[in-house]
Amino acid sequence: MIPMTLAEIAEATGGRLHSPDGTATGDEIVTGTVEFDSRAIGPGGLFVAMPGERVDGHDFAARAVADGAVGVLAAREVDAPAVLVPPVAVDEPSRVYALAGDTDGSGAAVLTGFAAVAREVARRLTANGMLTVGVTGSAGKTSTKDLIAALLSARGATVAPPGSFNNEIGHPWTVLRADEHTKHLVLELSARGVGHIAGLCEIAPPRIGAVLNVGTSHIEEFGSQETIAQAKGELVEALPSAHDGGVAVLNADDPFVAAMAARTKARVLTFGLAEHADVRGADVELDATARPSFTLVTEAGEARVALLLHGAHQVGNALAAAAVALAAGMPLADVAAGLSTATAVSARRMAVETTDEGVTVINDSYNASPEATREALKTLVAISGAGTGRAWAVLGPLAEMGSDHDRIHEEIGRLAADLAVDRLVVVGAAAQPMHRGASRAGSRGEEPVLVPDVNAAVDLLRAELRAGDVVLVKASNAQRLWRVADALLGSRA
Repeated sequence: MIPMTLAEIAEATGGRLHSPDGTATGDEIVTGTVEFDSRAIGPGGLFVAMPGERVDGHDFAARAVADGAVGVLAAREVDAPAVLVPPVAVDEPSRVYALAGDTDGSGAAVLTGFAAVAREVARRLTANGMLTVGVTGSAGKTSTKDLIAALLSARGATVAPPGSFNNEIGHPWTVLRADEHTKHLVLELSARGVGHIAGLCEIAPPRIGAVLNVGTSHIEEFGSQETIAQAKGELVEALPSAHDGGVAVLNADDPFVAAMAARTKARVLTFGLAEHADVRGADVELDATARPSFTLVTEAGEARVALLLHGAHQVGNALAAAAVALAAGMPLADVAAGLSTATAVSARRMAVETTDEGVTVINDSYNASPEATREALKTLVAISGAGTGRAWAVLGPLAEMGSDHDRIHEEIGRLAADLAVDRLVVVGAAAQPMHRGASRAGSRGEEPVLVPDVNAAVDLLRAELRAGDVVLVKASNAQRLWRVADALLGSRA
């Protein structure tokens, strides 16, 4: 974060200074990081006292200051120097997500103040020449964000969120990682409702925005793909005009995304496999571990790219990243070289490792949408097909599918059968329709099996896996199915 006094933070948030002994002057300068976890506080930091279901950050205010924090961002008086943010009515319409356990509106008030500090920092740094890039989509956001950050970092200091820090907490936290040396700020934007992305864009207005796809993630909350498209398109609506340097990077292969060209004042730059895409992938090939190579075709010429990432779907992510980098002024040769050397950064996303027993584990357990699960199954089959072992898919339930839960899970089960996955292991009662779909489709290998929990899945795998087999592990993050992959790879830890 750039240095700011408590008085400046109070002005940015509309809050007021407070200290239990009345000694705070407002001249105290925050020079460290801004944290909502008191355990992460270091010298010169600012502690954001976030209320939660189990603990309330206000109770840790004094401890945070004792550990080095200059002050606290709080909704009520605490036993430490603080900026007290204005209250927010509990029933006030908001474009931020509701915090669990926020019965009195203090959580919304702190979030609003947190966002205001980030907005002020982003405003100052943008005026100083920092480029902000926003990325959204139903699938692939994190991988694409990581690729964009890898490319842009070659041209200057770049800040991007770790993993999927993409909501009303992770977004301002990431913005506040930027300082006067930051040249590029790459942000991943998520939504669970209409208005959320627009709200995030107000914190750090992007100049380049990429929309990857419109799928069915969180459809229980959105209600339809059309509503999801409405929400995702808020990113391109927030971009400046083409005259002011705004660029909307849109997926030419997704009709919902392509239609967003009509919703933006920015210059439109399309990517995809379609012949008419401005940044196009051609001659796609996969190696024995499903790492794609392709020809990157642009108006500036062509270049061959060989990704170190796994899965044919990574081509689309790479094309989106290439389009963003080109829009930011990177030469084509540098873009191709950067894509070809970029490695996976965020954990549990198509991570491919081999156990000491010779079993290949595809750990894609961080989260699961229907679209990502289908691509993961295709990657599993591609990798196993290059060897002599069996393809195992260990799948758990997908979250927030609403009334489409059974249908979507049955379709995934049928796809596993159609792709000739040798053994489908379905974990948990909530995923039972997946087992039913595979059974009805008719297994091409061994019969699919339904197990109650992670331990049962691990026991089955340890008893039946043999050298050369390939195992995909995937489910919604709440299922913690990564424990299966960890158990299989435990001998390598």
